[in-house]
Amino acid sequence: MRRGLVLGVALAACAGPAPAREPGAGAGSGDRSGAAVVAADPGDRSVAAVVAAGPGDRSGAAGSGDRSGADQQTPAEAVSGDRSGVVASSGAGAGAGGPGEVGGLAVAGGAEFPGAPAPEACAAAPEGMACVPAGPFLRGSDDGPENTRPAARVWLQTFYMDRNEVTYAEYKACVKARRCDPSGPGYTDFDRPRQPINGVRWFDADKYCRAQGKRLPSEAQWEKAARGPDGALHPWGDEPATCERAIIKDETGRSCGVKKLLSKPETGRPFEVGSRPAYRYGLFDMAGNSWEWVADWYTRDYAECGADCLGVEPRGPCQGAATCAGFRRKLVRGGSWYWDAAHATAIYRRPHWPENQPFHHFGFRCAASPAEAEALRAASPGGEAGAPTAPVPAGPAGG
Repeated sequence: MRRGLVLGVALAACAGPAPAREPGAGAGSGDRSGAAVVAADPGDRSVAAVVAAGPGDRSGAAGSGDRSGADQQTPAEAVSGDRSGVVASSGAGAGAGGPGEVGGLAVAGGAEFPGAPAPEACAAAPEGMACVPAGPFLRGSDDGPENTRPAARVWLQTFYMDRNEVTYAEYKACVKARRCDPSGPGYTDFDRPRQPINGVRWFDADKYCRAQGKRLPSEAQWEKAARGPDGALHPWGDEPATCERAIIKDETGRSCGVKKLLSKPETGRPFEVGSRPAYRYGLFDMAGNSWEWVADWYTRDYAECGADCLGVEPRGPCQGAATCAGFRRKLVRGGSWYWDAAHATAIYRRPHWPENQPFHHFGFRCAASPAEAEALRAASPGGEAGAPTAPVPAGPAGG
């Protein structure tokens, strides 16, 4: 079946600033991006704030001693209270669905989104990717940080998402092939092959994804992949992030108490990808481990973004154009090993300059449209385009 099951639905619409170490990074005149800075220049309409400084270690050497179980790509057992449907996947098919997705099947726009195109079925996912089926989802929050408001239902076409954050080895292979620019990571003990690449600019992330025949996910795509269609706060549900579920800072310290080798061990480091269970859609590390760049320009809330963040396939200010007057910042999502559970939610938004100055350790993953995914399948050894697969069923709901 080349199209997903079409279900007309008419559902009623559901009715802070990022912590950053950015001393001296003033926003430019007219910047409406919501900069996390000490002070804004005249004309800046952003919300300014500063939290504790991050580590300043810019050295680089490898090390060992990770207790994360890094190289496994088999999801662990679901943790208590999980309602996401922990998914085992080899990279093919769709992930766990949820209310509004009918077990992972695509959902038409119906009367709620009359301008939505016909939803496309999840086909066999390209290697290392998982399918997120078409349909509506609840974006934002009415009681979260100010920049996550207001909540609204929006509709997205089927898309594919990397199951893991792009790794150090993958990024450096792209550099070696002269298809990517040298970048990251810049700290000691951040260059294990399967650690997520960190310390890259938005431009570096965008160029890498394009070199793979993919692209950075839109902010809406990232959020749906992280929370599913029904507004869960995390990939596993509404239960808090813990070190059992994600790589974060907890009472034992940063990176769940694991020390970084060599300089500044207390600052921690990201774990190798996939060291915690895959949750919604079979994706790993959508909460914690590494902040992830997304494609959109940043606004101080969704109300400021207006129509560009509503309706069908929103892509943020100027619908994701290469330049957008008055908007100068991009943003990262998902939290990291360095920050606590409050940052590792599916709604938390952190703005930053695309040049990554001041320097921060941000990573990314890539996404693909159905057409891009078909091209990737056709180009892969033995690839065959267009073969549909059954969605990966949702696991039993918990708590």
